[in-house]
Amino acid sequence: MTQRIDDYALIGDLQTAALVGRDGSIDWLCLPRFDSAACFAALLGDENNGHWRIAPKGATTCTSRRYVEDSLILETFWTTRTGTVKVVDFMPQRDKSPDVMRIVEGVSGTVEMSAALRLRFDYGSIVPWVRRADGHRVAVAGPDAVWLRSEPPVKTWGQQFATCSSFTVAAREKVAFVLTWHPSHEPRPDLVDPFEALELSLEDWRAWAARCTYRGPHREAVLRSLITLKALTYAPTGGIVAAPTTSLPEELGGVRNWDYRACWLRDSSLTLGALLAAGYVEEAAAWRDWLLRSVAGDPADLQIMYGPAGERRLPETTLPWLRGYADSAPVRTGNAAVEQFQLDVYGEVMDSLNRAREAGIPAERHAWNLQLSLLGFLESTWRNPDEGLWEVRGPRRHFTHSKVMAWVAADRAVRTLEADPSLPGDPARWRAMRDEIHAEVCAKAYDPERNTFTQSYGSRELDAATLLIPQVGFLPPDDPRVVGTVDAVRKELLHGGFLRRYSTDSGTVDGLPGQEGTFLVCSFWLADALRLTGRTEEARRLFDRLVSLRNDVGLLAEEYDPVARRQLGNFPQAFSHIGLVGTAFALAAEEEEAEEEAAETAG
Repeated sequence: MTQRIDDYALIGDLQTAALVGRDGSIDWLCLPRFDSAACFAALLGDENNGHWRIAPKGATTCTSRRYVEDSLILETFWTTRTGTVKVVDFMPQRDKSPDVMRIVEGVSGTVEMSAALRLRFDYGSIVPWVRRADGHRVAVAGPDAVWLRSEPPVKTWGQQFATCSSFTVAAREKVAFVLTWHPSHEPRPDLVDPFEALELSLEDWRAWAARCTYRGPHREAVLRSLITLKALTYAPTGGIVAAPTTSLPEELGGVRNWDYRACWLRDSSLTLGALLAAGYVEEAAAWRDWLLRSVAGDPADLQIMYGPAGERRLPETTLPWLRGYADSAPVRTGNAAVEQFQLDVYGEVMDSLNRAREAGIPAERHAWNLQLSLLGFLESTWRNPDEGLWEVRGPRRHFTHSKVMAWVAADRAVRTLEADPSLPGDPARWRAMRDEIHAEVCAKAYDPERNTFTQSYGSRELDAATLLIPQVGFLPPDDPRVVGTVDAVRKELLHGGFLRRYSTDSGTVDGLPGQEGTFLVCSFWLADALRLTGRTEEARRLFDRLVSLRNDVGLLAEEYDPVARRQLGNFPQAFSHIGLVGTAFALAAEEEEAEEEAAETAG
């Protein structure tokens, strides 16, 4: 039976990640990077496409699970008629080669355990040759080699193209399994002690979590979201992937299945804001540096997304041998949206670098010249239609959010030059551009009859992205057009208490058939907009409902189906967790200001 998307938990080593189900099976793992081919792809097919299950014999679903303190170390508990056992899953930060470690520990009584490892390289399509070597199992196919060992040694045997084992653990007994990948043409890496690695990993996560500056009422949710963002960081470069998965559907059985194992510029400003607000300046600086390296070059070649190391080629292909999660096909790798023209990315880049500068992150000497080059290109292109924030695969339009973000680009250039007049540049030029964009948006994107900004010029469709208008400073929150937009978006796009990105009923906007779930980050934007327009209690109630959607270990996917009450889309999704952190900080700051005002009044 297919597990729900929210039945999974995440482990990772800051270069790749795995999904562990409530049944004790790792059903998704790409090695050695987030965007490498998967060696466990049961998530998008079945167990014959690769998985690794460790569980009590005959058991189906665990009793409970949790992360150890504020870490990415997962504990899964199983209570059987003969005893209780826990499995500790984690991936230590690597020196060279990635390791997946699974430690089985008896808690009480005795429990008979069974394990099955099915390695299938290249997204579940290649069965490796498995042999014994140095007392371990080694699987090899083409460029990939994977070693399996246990401490103490456990007898294994081959069965139906899987490596199986059966063993019993009593209270306080431990058996550790270690899976190690390396290029097949290289020798086996040095062995890593799994028990020592567990202690070191926990120490690393404790130290990292202790740096979090958030002290509001939702600290657990905020810190778990920050840990998730850290887990989605590609440590060698500082890039943050949107999700560690591909093709988890936005509609069960539908075609809205995309590869999110890349770094989107659209996330950059919000990511920087979340990291800086929480005190993670080093991570914010690394993300800023990744951004500068990735966008360097001809401004006309600016992409909306890049690979974890800044790669530009992300060709989209389909994998027909995988049936898709819940028969949602096609399964895709790469993303053709990389070739789209999206105006908003220029504003996101400018806003990100402005945030970094205001936070005191030392500026790179070449960064401002790069920004001037981007602005010069935007000056000649902002009047053109584009595919917009949501990467629609329908016709290009004059999307309102895209134009607003073009305004942001000019506005942040003016702010930068006003703050540092020694920088080269013509502030009058960018003010003129800013004013022209502002006037056009207010004239062409605003529907006075309904008192709302629309999705694009001349359209009656609405878009949740227009909720960002007051947040980016395009108009003040008390402007009647802002209040009207918030009310209209909530009225027309609300579904089951949460917000859709836009209407998909006609199929004319995004060029795709079918529907999708409510988009979680949009609901966080709605909470932000309600707060900004003076409806803080409504914002808090919506935020609390959003927090309650997290799964049992605190993770959020891209979307939520309020009818079926299940998460949809790639998982876990950085954008959703960024939204949670941003809204939590904004609500906490407002609460703190209210308390200070009350204290001054009482005094």
